Amino acid sequence: MSAALDSTDTARPAAIAGRAAFDFIRYASVWEDADVLCEALAPVARGGRVLSIASAGDNALALLTLDPAEVVAADLSAAQIACLELRIVAFRQIGEHDRLLMFLGAGSGPDVMRPERLAFYDAHRGELSGESAAFWDAHRDSIVRGVIHAGKFERYFHLFRRRVLPWIHSSRTIAGLLEPRTNDERDRFYRTRWNTWRWRSLFRVFFSRWVMGRLGRDPAFFAQVEGSVSDRILARTRHALTRLPTESNPYLAYILTGTFPPEALPRYLRPEHHATIRDRLDRIRPVRAPIEAAAEGPLDAMNLSDVFEYMTPAEHERSYAALIERARPGARLAYWNMLAPRARPASLAIRVHALEPLAGELHLRDRAWFYSRFHVDEVAGGSAPIARDLGGAST
Repeated sequence: MSAALDSTDTARPAAIAGRAAFDFIRYASVWEDADVLCEALAPVARGGRVLSIASAGDNALALLTLDPAEVVAADLSAAQIACLELRIVAFRQIGEHDRLLMFLGAGSGPDVMRPERLAFYDAHRGELSGESAAFWDAHRDSIVRGVIHAGKFERYFHLFRRRVLPWIHSSRTIAGLLEPRTNDERDRFYRTRWNTWRWRSLFRVFFSRWVMGRLGRDPAFFAQVEGSVSDRILARTRHALTRLPTESNPYLAYILTGTFPPEALPRYLRPEHHATIRDRLDRIRPVRAPIEAAAEGPLDAMNLSDVFEYMTPAEHERSYAALIERARPGARLAYWNMLAPRARPASLAIRVHALEPLAGELHLRDRAWFYSRFHVDEVAGGSAPIARDLGGAST
């Protein structure tokens, strides 16, 4: 989920920059599966230039595991850029993986680093840009609590976890959902213990367009969405709880427990990637700008989050076309639809090919299950054939 949107013409009434606020942390973590993203972009990212939505920084950092020459991480929001910059400083200065997790607010067990977080920030504040330092100076309490909990969306899930979920299931049933099971066993658990009338009823209320728009996202982000929001998310949730391993799903773990435990870490926080990301931090460049303005020079890969979801069809076509003008032949674009359908514009069908089999297979494995569709598009003219076998980066 993203805050970096097309605002190159902010005078347009439909421009999202004029409809939604970007002066606070909307997402303190990135709610998109970085493993799916990296597998989609791996064939073209190595040694290449990658454009990424910054958001909180998780997936921009995860893209460093693909060994690109550069990752340009763009966002309209100074708050989201501040999240990324603080993560970069933390990776650079904290060599021990466990302490990095504790500084950010992840991991399990007692929060022993809580008193040390501000001391770390004060010691390394000068490594941030002036704008990001000013933001965190005004939000020191968010550093104390752990920055992965500082977003509006995370507070929305906190409310669900504390005030709604206990009315639906006991702590024993919630813990049971996260136990390792086969597909058949997960399906049976869902049917016999989880999928109660309270679950369905309260889920539909809490994840409705009205409640999510005011407490979680922004009402403007639903402007292009038709039909029932909660029913569509409920159907995708059933898929995640029955067809995907629940015990290793970091997004499910956070929603239900309020943290990322060691067995369910997002890609950028896994110990096997710690040294790699730390060694490649100089390759990531945060940019506060609309995604199109940040897309300088030829690009080999683009992580566009769900950026097109917030645009009208006409805005989407213009933005997509502008990005293609900056892409090398064979470049790939990866992006999600949550509720509003946005795909490669028909007018660009000759220049861009939708890799539908690859995107569909990856979507089936997408652990950030809220999205209705995942897209992988490839710019024509590359030396490799358009139709590739499934596969890419290891997880």
